[in-house]
Amino acid sequence: MKQFILWLAMLAAAPSWAATLMVFGDSLSAGYGLRPGEGWVDLLRQSLPAHQVINASQSGETTAGGLSRLPAALAQHKPDIVILELGGNDGLRGLPLDAMQANLDKMVAMSAQAKARVLLIGMALPPNYGSQYGQAFQSVYSDLAKRRKLPWVPLLVEGFATDRQRFQADGIHPNASAQPLMRDTVQAVLQRLLPSARKPGA
Repeated sequence: MKQFILWLAMLAAAPSWAATLMVFGDSLSAGYGLRPGEGWVDLLRQSLPAHQVINASQSGETTAGGLSRLPAALAQHKPDIVILELGGNDGLRGLPLDAMQANLDKMVAMSAQAKARVLLIGMALPPNYGSQYGQAFQSVYSDLAKRRKLPWVPLLVEGFATDRQRFQADGIHPNASAQPLMRDTVQAVLQRLLPSARKPGA
């Protein structure tokens, strides 16, 4: 009888299902310049022990590179949620924004076809890239989120984008002190997504 009661208690305490989350990004998510365990994805994993958080990010990745890698990553990890954080390197290299938007759109479609929901993460460019290009760059994310009806984080570096003390010497990659802020920014949107997500066929 005691074992049966314990089993019921464990069943009530456990989540209805454990989601597989795949972070698919560039160096901002890969932990560039950080020690193991310091990156925001590692911190997110610690914050969500009931779920599986996979980091499939790659430093230097562009949306074109991500588009070529995504099918294999979806097949290997079978995520319920894809946290898509790409485009920063496209912007820094001054690549055509229409191609960037098309690549992101195709990755959203691929994820949906694989029965995964997408959380889109936006970025901004440094001021020296010019206000016109910078605004058009950010519009890629807002337009895609609106058109595809995606939950999204407008700015991964929200709250510290102009605080140089939160960045590494290159002025582009956030340092260890900024990683909890990035984790909290993503998790605030992700927490609203998790309860409504369902395993395919559930």
